[in-house]
Amino acid sequence: MPNFDTLPLSRNCADICGNKIIDYMPGMEFFGADERAEINDVLETGILFRYNHEAQRNNIYKARELEAAVAKLVGANYAHAVSSGSAAALCAMVAAGIGAGDEVIVPPFTYVATIEAVLLAGALPVFADIDDTLCLSAEGIRKALTPRTKGVCLVHMCGQMADMDAIMAVINEHKLVLVEDAGQAMGASYKGVYTGLWGRAGAYSFDFFKIATAGEGGVMVTNDEQVYQIADNYSDHGHDHIGTNRGMEQHPIIGFNYRISELHAAVGLAQTRRVPMIIEQNNARKKQLMERLGQVPGVSFARLPDPDGDSATFLNLLLPTEAAARQTVAELQAAGVGGFNYWFTNMYHFINQWDHIKTMQTASALPIEKFGAPQDYQTLDLPNAQHVIGRLISFGIRASWTADEVDTLAGQIEAAVTKAVGVEV
Repeated sequence: MPNFDTLPLSRNCADICGNKIIDYMPGMEFFGADERAEINDVLETGILFRYNHEAQRNNIYKARELEAAVAKLVGANYAHAVSSGSAAALCAMVAAGIGAGDEVIVPPFTYVATIEAVLLAGALPVFADIDDTLCLSAEGIRKALTPRTKGVCLVHMCGQMADMDAIMAVINEHKLVLVEDAGQAMGASYKGVYTGLWGRAGAYSFDFFKIATAGEGGVMVTNDEQVYQIADNYSDHGHDHIGTNRGMEQHPIIGFNYRISELHAAVGLAQTRRVPMIIEQNNARKKQLMERLGQVPGVSFARLPDPDGDSATFLNLLLPTEAAARQTVAELQAAGVGGFNYWFTNMYHFINQWDHIKTMQTASALPIEKFGAPQDYQTLDLPNAQHVIGRLISFGIRASWTADEVDTLAGQIEAAVTKAVGVEV
């Protein structure tokens, strides 16, 4: 059995999983002594709950440390750790003032949790078009505006960032509430401002497949003290967290349980410290891939509004046509090349497969079923999304790759694209 303290997990998997390639993002590539030390701090106290128990915990507060580390990493005034990235997105929306009956503009390309968070906040999703940044476009937002639009949930997809100058012009002109789901883009930035901090609140994910992982976890960030306070209360049944006697805390608002445990926070803390290194390594590997693949006929890349702010967790290829992309996928599979996503047919990330959203298949009635949906979700006209995502193939970047491994992958992609484009022609 390999030693997990000395080898990145991405290489261990080929040995442990029978040579099956598993698509990890960088967080779980590097897991070892630092994470174990943080976990052991918690286990030695026996206090797994993030609040109170001051006498027993020996001043060990991993959730607080995680929040401080994330705030420092991205330059946020406030950070609040919760049980998942999905919970972080929901807390961000609620704390930003989005609620029952509010129309919220959302993208058709995101993890479905973004849409679920809008619905569970009681709001009404309005799908708008994206552009070649893979994110909502300013034009798409403008076209989706109605007199009932309350806000925009902007998702920074595939480690990239949206075109924030153009989008903020629309946000400011129409005085909209902006919430950012940066679950896949913690550490990415646009002109020096990190994703998650352009609007009233933002959310990061720490699940197993993100740039940093806690196994499960999420962090909401904001520069607004009131938004932070609401999220802090809301995510713990409305507790105000004033004083040390939990049984006597006040409840200024109604909330629910989205708390993170100290064990998950401990892992997330160690992982957050690795993020600057991971981003540096990601960008070096991605640059090497782009320099070679940029010379291949038929290959272009998703547009990066600020290349200097790329978290580089994905290499996002755009093929000339949907047919070329599908054939490239077939060629990659035939050659045994893994570690990529063809989002156009992905069940969780693109609207084409969201039949349960389109037909509102709910376990119990949601507010949208009382208010009425603002769009017919089964007949949406989002031509740019269909055109861009149909041509998009994304490869997860691994910070642990060697230069030779990157060169080998580039050769495999080049061969697959060359065959695919030739077949199409």
